Amino acid sequence: MRFILAAAVIQAALTTVADAAYINYTTVTGYFQQDDPITNATTFDYTTTNLGLINRTYSADCNTNNLTQWQRFARELFRLNLEAPTNVEYKLLIMGRHGEGYHNAAESFYTTPAWNCYYSLLNGNATNSWADAELTPAGTKQAQIANNFWRSSITNQKIPIPQSYYTSPLQRCLATANITFGNLTLPSSKAFKPTIKELLREGISLHTCDRRHNATYIHKTFPSYTFEANFSEADPFWNGVTGETSAAQDIRSKTVLDDIFSHDDSTYISITSHSGEIASLLRVLGHRTFSLSTGAVIPVLVRAETRSGNATSTSASWSVSPHCTAPPVTSISTATTMGGCVCPNSATAVTTPLITIGPFRK
Repeated sequence: MRFILAAAVIQAALTTVADAAYINYTTVTGYFQQDDPITNATTFDYTTTNLGLINRTYSADCNTNNLTQWQRFARELFRLNLEAPTNVEYKLLIMGRHGEGYHNAAESFYTTPAWNCYYSLLNGNATNSWADAELTPAGTKQAQIANNFWRSSITNQKIPIPQSYYTSPLQRCLATANITFGNLTLPSSKAFKPTIKELLREGISLHTCDRRHNATYIHKTFPSYTFEANFSEADPFWNGVTGETSAAQDIRSKTVLDDIFSHDDSTYISITSHSGEIASLLRVLGHRTFSLSTGAVIPVLVRAETRSGNATSTSASWSVSPHCTAPPVTSISTATTMGGCVCPNSATAVTTPLITIGPFRK
């Protein structure tokens, strides 16, 4: 019964309903190195490249001798919105991936195939917990690097300060956002007052790291954060049985973008999320694939056009990830059956829903 109810909630939340108008998103290229196909995502460092902002001239350039590149970009973005049709707006989304979590460290330790086949379904091991994983010391350091970047860029580059802050409800993102922005000296109009949005979470799988704590725990741990309206006490999505397909996640990402763009007039928006979710947001925004390492940040200049007519009504089913009920025999990623899982003879090879949902181990 629990899974039937969860499926009903998921379907209601993630199905795009045809309406009289819809928002079409595109990435405006030519402003950031990350949207250039020649930029290598694996070696790119946002901290040494001014967040990737390209040094170039703009249509809005006038008397800019004493302005930084970011100040000139701000003028250009103001011009774009000033000259845009009434049904078009431009926003800069600054999306940061959380720092390394204990689930990331565990995946590196066990190797990705073994992690996906078995260990990711556990709450942790004898050393660490990775259910709704916290940041490792390395992850905390990565978030501090982001803090140092913002501190320096605000002072030296006059980078526009985010006007709104949104974060995933998972602990690694809540902590990363707090370390990144929490102790910066900001004007009261742009104070760090983050809103927790359910749909900014990581792609929902059977992995326990994708299951969030209840709202009471989150509020106790991050009391200054605000929950979005109708944020539920218990996790309404993770069930330990089925997970999102990429198509389902993209529907969810479109839903949360529509919510932000429809209700937030801010031009500069910070989003702290996950590698998989940011990848999904980039797909919805029409951005090139650009994988983020833990702690990395990507800016995207977005053109949002509200169009009349009915958007295509879209839904996508969830699936069951193959896994083993004991550690796999091998971590060979090229196995062609069971999604790469090679289970021992003594273990069940699971291709249909079968998993016990246990409590968080703290």
